[in-house]
Amino acid sequence: MMGSAIPVSVIVMTRNEVANIARCLAPLSAFAQVLVVDSDSHDGTATIAAARGAEVVNFHWNGAYPKKKQWCLSHPSLRHDWVLFVDADECITPQLVAEIDDLMRSGPSHNAYWVNSRPVWLGRLLRHGTPYRKIALLHRRRSRFPICPDLHVSRMWEVEGHYQPMVEGQTGRLSATLIHADAKPLADWFDRHNRYSDWEAALANDGGASALLAGERGLRRVAKQVLARLPGRPLLAFLHAYLWHLGFLDGKAGLHHALSRAFYYWSIDLKRDWLAARMTASQTETTGTLLSDTRDHTAFVLSSGSPASVFTNSNVRRRTDSSGIR
Repeated sequence: MMGSAIPVSVIVMTRNEVANIARCLAPLSAFAQVLVVDSDSHDGTATIAAARGAEVVNFHWNGAYPKKKQWCLSHPSLRHDWVLFVDADECITPQLVAEIDDLMRSGPSHNAYWVNSRPVWLGRLLRHGTPYRKIALLHRRRSRFPICPDLHVSRMWEVEGHYQPMVEGQTGRLSATLIHADAKPLADWFDRHNRYSDWEAALANDGGASALLAGERGLRRVAKQVLARLPGRPLLAFLHAYLWHLGFLDGKAGLHHALSRAFYYWSIDLKRDWLAARMTASQTETTGTLLSDTRDHTAFVLSSGSPASVFTNSNVRRRTDSSGIR
């Protein structure tokens, strides 16, 4: 039974999350501090967060490092060394609250902990399919997010992308889960993942994708390295989610979830190969001019349009309003 507040600072990063923020904050009252780090929202997100009792801090990215997560870990207003990152479109379960409370009372044996997250698709909480895992609970003085060489990518964003923090010592794993249930329109999902795949393709084409593995270890690191090199990666992602992890048991929602994973990997692979082809073509133009650095090549071809235009309209050049990274 919980007594005093759990000595953990919860960080919720936001940018125009009015559709999600109230539900996200509701179960966080058990923690000693809830800090909403808002990036100039214009939809009332910060006002709702403050009304719900959260401390609100504004973040305005200066276009350099550190990006938002590392900036949060170093912020002087944090009152506790243990930090829990919760995305605005996530909801912490009572079981996870109780597990973290027990962990803090008994004393953590690791410096960071992996947490599973289960998505909601078509209004249904998926029980199967590929699980999302991330290091969400960590000791802020013994963890840091690696610098990913992506400032040259035209469609990057202010928050660290799909990579884990580097942690001193071993990491543990919590058994309870987060629920990922984004209440925004489906178009936001497509816009967000279109942007993510641009970013991952640019890193892969520049040879900078290795930075995404800096926080990975063991079999998980090896599996990611192997998957990045395998042909037919989108098909493998679908089979992994739909058959290996029994996604078909979740019915139509499970099918769409598995297809979305295949679509995402296909988008990355298509854009990566498209970038490589454009760079090769640019070197053989009649001017005979060669760009001296591969990063300059990527910036050039991204600025001239990409396969992203197939899936989005004028929004493709707009910085996404979403703060989540998934």
